[in-house]
Amino acid sequence: MVTYEATAPAERRRAELGKFLRARRARLGPEDFGMPPGSRRRTPGLRREEVALLAGVGITWYTWLEQGREINASVQVLDAVARTLRLDQAERRHLYVLAEAVPVHVATARGTVPDAISEIVYSLDPLPAVVNNGRFDTLAVNDAYHDLFRDWHENPCVHKNGLWCCLTEATAREKFPEYEAEMRYMVARMRSEYAGHVGDPDWEEDIRRLSLLSPEFAELWSLHEVADPEPRTRTYLHPSEGPLTFIVSELGIPGSYPARLIVYTPADDETRKRLPSTRD
Repeated sequence: MVTYEATAPAERRRAELGKFLRARRARLGPEDFGMPPGSRRRTPGLRREEVALLAGVGITWYTWLEQGREINASVQVLDAVARTLRLDQAERRHLYVLAEAVPVHVATARGTVPDAISEIVYSLDPLPAVVNNGRFDTLAVNDAYHDLFRDWHENPCVHKNGLWCCLTEATAREKFPEYEAEMRYMVARMRSEYAGHVGDPDWEEDIRRLSLLSPEFAELWSLHEVADPEPRTRTYLHPSEGPLTFIVSELGIPGSYPARLIVYTPADDETRKRLPSTRD
């Protein structure tokens, strides 16, 4: 018999995920969805097949998820399950962490930005600015950046990582006309940074998770392309302001702090006038 202490962390995490899902579906009944109660139930709450039906996923897949089997769970499918089980933001984040659908940075809540760097980021307003590390974990943003991408996600953001958000957000291609070129560049930038972190458990775990979640990332990663930082023109189709075009510049942060400052400078006067932070 395998003891709890000897069980691999990933297996324990999947077991915890199953317990969490069972507890959440026990809070709901068919009547909450306008469904007849059906025959007498041995346990309270929705049945597995009802959750699968309401979420639009396969009953076998959902059963395996609750059983803690090692299966791939896409962000879109997890979102469907979260909506069906009516999870709040904290519960949704918990689901993502247990399902390994978030970067290690989010799961471990690491990455404090020094006060001096934070002050620089905030002082750049109204230019949107963000501090990322080599894996594109979002470590700090200013108000202008938050205003620009406030409506980026269909659901509350739980990744806190620019690359993960682009690769897993269902509407990302609709919002970035240069999507394919930008994803290729971002993965190449990450590959360049990876050279200094080969074997680092956090890096290796993030790459493993994202490869499972995103076949697109797995394909790009397999190309072994690398890229140096360079100013990029990026257009973002803002939901209310329309097309906004920026020159995106990556600035290294001197010293030992492993991060870089990304600044969005309007590429034309029309974008500058329509920046959300200047219109509120």
